[in-house]
Amino acid sequence: MLMRHIFLFLLLTVATVAAAADYPQRPVRLVVPYAAGGSTDTVARIIGARLSERLGQQIVVDNRTGAGTLIGTEIVQHASADGYVLLMATPPLAVNPALYGKVSYSVERDFVAVTNIAGSSNLLVVHPSVAVNNVRELVALLKASPGKYSYGSSGVGGAGHLAMALFLSMAGAEALHVPYKGGAPAVADLVAGRLNMMMANLTTAQPHIRAGKLRGLAVGKAKRSPLFPEMPTISEAGVKGYEANNWNGVVAPTGVPRSVVDRLYRDITATLKETAVTDRMQAAGLEPVGDSPAEFAQYLKAEAAKWGQLVKSAGIKAE
Repeated sequence: MLMRHIFLFLLLTVATVAAAADYPQRPVRLVVPYAAGGSTDTVARIIGARLSERLGQQIVVDNRTGAGTLIGTEIVQHASADGYVLLMATPPLAVNPALYGKVSYSVERDFVAVTNIAGSSNLLVVHPSVAVNNVRELVALLKASPGKYSYGSSGVGGAGHLAMALFLSMAGAEALHVPYKGGAPAVADLVAGRLNMMMANLTTAQPHIRAGKLRGLAVGKAKRSPLFPEMPTISEAGVKGYEANNWNGVVAPTGVPRSVVDRLYRDITATLKETAVTDRMQAAGLEPVGDSPAEFAQYLKAEAAKWGQLVKSAGIKAE
């Protein structure tokens, strides 16, 4: 009986290695847990087009929206561990377990990191009617009138909400949160003056800043944005140590052969080095990254701990 089990194990191992060596033999499905047209969908389609050529098989972008990205995430969680169903992961992958209290997945248990493809900056922006020119002045204004000033976001627990909640927590200030069903209507109300401030996606905020309809104070990443090199980071501007990134990476179900993960990582990062790809990403306000699987796994762990602590301390709950 023991010999039979050993034989079956060896047979399965050989079959798995052989399948991985021939990967891919059919189209690869890349699940995007957002609607078409957003920044994550943009990343998936930029990478997918060139990756298809490198892999010799089509990358099919599959938009599966709903439940704060949980629907798309769970599709990949329960997919076969063969590398033919992948997830375009974003911050909610790490945040949702804390935000919802109970979800069906564990990031560390159910997913294997492939690579962090690209990131984009949040911009701390205010309506021109708010009489501040920098972060220190804004913090002083908020502290002088706790809860008087409002900020918008794409919804409770969204990237903009959490980024602003972290800013307020670290600055020791207060403001009124006004959640919207999406970032676009929130930005529209900010431009119209019905909100005072917002952590807005760089891509969305850029044209309004250039047109003078919004005032940009600082970027949320650890380093300055190449699109706004003159604008300081929030950490430089007075809230030391602040960092909130929007990121877009690829993960696969746990159990995918290591050789498949390495193949995907190698081809995705090679794609990120192509000038045409880099130019398209930068035009969309995105900065290529290309972390190794180990680096991305560590980053996911750190993101889960960071945002989980904020969600708990701030009492944030998904609606």
